[in-house]
Amino acid sequence: MSAAQVAKETGEEPIPLTDDEQQFRLLVQSITDYAIYMLDPNGIISNWNPGGQRIKGYTREEIVGQHFSRFYTEEDRLAGEPEYGLRMAREHGRYEKEGWRQRKDGSRFWASVVIDPIWQDDQLIGFAKITRDVTDRYEAQKRLEGTQRALVQSQKIEAIGKLTFGLAHDFNNLLTVIVNSLDLIKAHHQDGARVDRLVDGALRAADRGSLLTRQLLAFARGQNLAPEIHDINDLLHRSEALYRRACDAAVDIRFQFGDDLPEVLVDATQFEAAVLNLVVNSRDAMPNGGTITIGTRNHHAVPPDKPDAAAADYVCVTVSDTGIGMSESDQERATEPFYTTKEVGKGSGLGLSQVYGFATQSGGFVELKSRQGQGTSVSMCLPVPEAEAP
Repeated sequence: MSAAQVAKETGEEPIPLTDDEQQFRLLVQSITDYAIYMLDPNGIISNWNPGGQRIKGYTREEIVGQHFSRFYTEEDRLAGEPEYGLRMAREHGRYEKEGWRQRKDGSRFWASVVIDPIWQDDQLIGFAKITRDVTDRYEAQKRLEGTQRALVQSQKIEAIGKLTFGLAHDFNNLLTVIVNSLDLIKAHHQDGARVDRLVDGALRAADRGSLLTRQLLAFARGQNLAPEIHDINDLLHRSEALYRRACDAAVDIRFQFGDDLPEVLVDATQFEAAVLNLVVNSRDAMPNGGTITIGTRNHHAVPPDKPDAAAADYVCVTVSDTGIGMSESDQERATEPFYTTKEVGKGSGLGLSQVYGFATQSGGFVELKSRQGQGTSVSMCLPVPEAEAP
């Protein structure tokens, strides 16, 4: 397209141009994907390219001499958006924004706008404004966001459904054990040995129900801890009967207490629940029986989630079993709430997440080691207060 043809199409009189000027003008007039036009210092449109006509619907004769605010929606004009854009460009050297703009026929499109000030001898002589219609991209982004929100909501509902389903089965199984035990006790109350076994079974079921309730309360409340100074070995001794009662006769529980352990600052109730969670998990990993070992020891280490921190003193409680072990993928997800490898009705998926949450909120960390077919070992490492550190 020659300069004369451009002049004829735009209504401008031909003016002498150098080669560079002519090439630049031809470039601007050839662009139709962008509206490129000039404004005077007050926002009056002084020229107009074919892209402006294609995007906004105005011919050059209709728009030159008009204020550029006519492209804005009524609400943006009332809010002073056109004047704000010019002021920001003048004060900061550039103004960029996306928003709704209006065509000649009243329809709206989503625009990407850039306004640059033009200076000559330190005097503002106008603005260069570039507008692009990005409605397709905007609508695609909105559809994507809507799909993502729907997916997140679906995942939430699915997680809640799985949790509810698992808990319902768990509690139903536990209540069945308790009710059946009571019925049998009533029918065979003169058989002392049998009554003792039935009572033990009912108590184990009640303990499991209590643990599930504590897991749910801890999860819902974010575990508001009430820590006090405690001797870890003493806490484990106090709850020994509870841990033994959580397992049947095929499981052997052993204790290996470390010597000279400093006291730590922990919430005793949540500590008991965390250890019981680990014992129950180990029991479930040994359907044919096995050995659970609960041990304590001093540990000088760098927290795994803070590799740049200095090493510190911890008291670790480790629960190990001789069960089926875990795959690497299961280990990576083991502390996620509601994630479980157990059958429906065999676990809520809150056990290890409660242990992890308790240890983290207590200022410590959890170490998990497992190999399929060779058992699992989970350690809760709780920090030693500075005054107690050796």
